[in-house]
Amino acid sequence: MAGTPARAAQYVRMSTDKQEYSTDNQCRALNSYAAEHGLEIVRTYCDQAKSGLNFDGRDALKQLIADVQTGRADFDTILVYDVSCWGRFQDSDESAYYEHVCKRAGIRVRYCAEPFENDGSPFSAIVKAIKRAMAGEYSRELSVKTFAGQSRTVERGFRAGGSAGFGMRRLLIDQHGVPKQLLVPGEHKSIHTDRVILIPGPPKEVEIVRWVFHAFVRERKSDAEIARLLNDRGITNPYGRPWSSYTIRFMLKNEKYIGNHVWNRQSRKLKQTVTPQQARTLAAGERSLRADRGQSSL
Repeated sequence: MAGTPARAAQYVRMSTDKQEYSTDNQCRALNSYAAEHGLEIVRTYCDQAKSGLNFDGRDALKQLIADVQTGRADFDTILVYDVSCWGRFQDSDESAYYEHVCKRAGIRVRYCAEPFENDGSPFSAIVKAIKRAMAGEYSRELSVKTFAGQSRTVERGFRAGGSAGFGMRRLLIDQHGVPKQLLVPGEHKSIHTDRVILIPGPPKEVEIVRWVFHAFVRERKSDAEIARLLNDRGITNPYGRPWSSYTIRFMLKNEKYIGNHVWNRQSRKLKQTVTPQQARTLAAGERSLRADRGQSSL
């Protein structure tokens, strides 16, 4: 029927490493583009808080490509905000490949906020190649800066993340080192200049930690025996569950209980393979729970 708008789908993504545009803002821009170009958006594929570094974990993009490849797609155009929303793949050819899959099925990909028309011309091909490379390079540069910032935070004696563990608590402090509040599990700092440090927890838990180390070192009890004794007395681990030999072993091997903060034991940058690193151990001064400060009994 003459005058019927062409059918289109929209793909939107909000990355974990770039939050300039929410998915709502992207949808608003895509809807405006569709209205101007005589398109009707009939389907939305949305990846919320998903990194564009690779294909894994992006369920919406996977579904979109699957619909295209199997012929289930009921549209002939895919609207994307810009090249980086399609993906920040470290191999720019991967981004081109998924677009080629769509083109081969007769479905056109349009980047609505880009200053070029994705019309297959040599100019658009060159600009897309540059944009794809820039998108991947942005992630690489951001990774370097983020890691440097985290390293500096740790070197200054602050906590970079993770749970406090049994016998310890996370304390929120301001930029001047003034304590603000204890953070309960699941709470995180909300002000950029605030920092988190570890401090000894309730005296009863501290006493149990010292007993665990004393029982292992002085009494030669195994980690399984220690776990059994704690469970017999109704003492639960930090997650409210019974102790196991593994959780006891993890405590005994964790250097935070002797005042050290170990950082960068392994690394997994840009969603790549986990690689061992040269770990750095920093002294945490007075925040020590040394087991040799006197014998303890449970």
